[in-house]
Amino acid sequence: MLFDLARPALFALDPERAHRLTVAALKVSPVRAAGKAGTLASSVAGIDFPNPLGMAAGFDKDAEVPDQLLGLGFGFAEVGSITPRPQAGNPKPRLFRLVEDRAVINRMGFNNGGAQAALARLETRKGRPGVLGINIGANKDSEDRIADYAEMTRLMAAHATYLAVNISSPNTPGLRALQDEGALVALLDAVLDARGKDGPPVFLKVAPDLEPADIDAISRIALDKALGALIVSNTTISRPALRSSHEDETGGLSGAPLRDLAQQRVTDFRKATGGQLPLVGVGGIATAEDAWARIRAGASLVQLYSAMVYEGPGLPRRILRGLERLMRRDGFSSIAEAVGTA
Repeated sequence: MLFDLARPALFALDPERAHRLTVAALKVSPVRAAGKAGTLASSVAGIDFPNPLGMAAGFDKDAEVPDQLLGLGFGFAEVGSITPRPQAGNPKPRLFRLVEDRAVINRMGFNNGGAQAALARLETRKGRPGVLGINIGANKDSEDRIADYAEMTRLMAAHATYLAVNISSPNTPGLRALQDEGALVALLDAVLDARGKDGPPVFLKVAPDLEPADIDAISRIALDKALGALIVSNTTISRPALRSSHEDETGGLSGAPLRDLAQQRVTDFRKATGGQLPLVGVGGIATAEDAWARIRAGASLVQLYSAMVYEGPGLPRRILRGLERLMRRDGFSSIAEAVGTA
């Protein structure tokens, strides 16, 4: 109800300013306890998740409010993308609400305060409960992006429940080329070596704009390297029919128009991996039905972000209540039982 009252004022602001105000409000809000394991709990990549719903990377770029996000009901929070050195990102304006489409276009460009600033905050939460993913990236002007990912792995491994290697943002020129087979093998070898034997699981975040051969190659490599999971997917550079005046803005599209493509990519990766590798379904999830469809298609976990712009902070708990209802309706006793049964 409070969000419904505040929404007109927030939507009157520039989207990026509204986002900063939202993060600032969370920073000063009481930290509620992270969710406890219940009927929606499951184990993925050796990690115990109290529920399968996570906050995707991009909301909390600098690891400022992970515990507040967990307190909203999320079973896990993924912070970042964080790069070795601070960077301002792309010129403003770079974030656009497509209200008529319940979508967002962004071309942020990995804007963040850098690894050292994030580490200082992460040190203060050491020992707190909750599943924390740290999404790592490379600096735009880096001469060796693979070295950036290896450095970020060494720096962040001790603070992460899992590390998410983000090579799928469309807003850093050339970054998606790391999804090519040869580059991807070299990247993952460097990251896994930097992580060491006792480090956290490594998740790989991929783009939705992939050809079948790309999906097969990425799946083969991910299985060969024994990754913890694939995060499917990031924003899309494709443009389905949109109604908003911002439809021609460049950048990655997220929200409702991405739902069907992201759903299909989970189906594709489930088939390509033979169900042997956990998938995290992301893109266009706004309801319990959306999340349930992604799980039935093959996702062990799901994430959202853009839907929070339109639905507010009560959305996670609404989705979780709906998931419990849907799981009972369809005769499953756990989320793991339902994965890939569509």
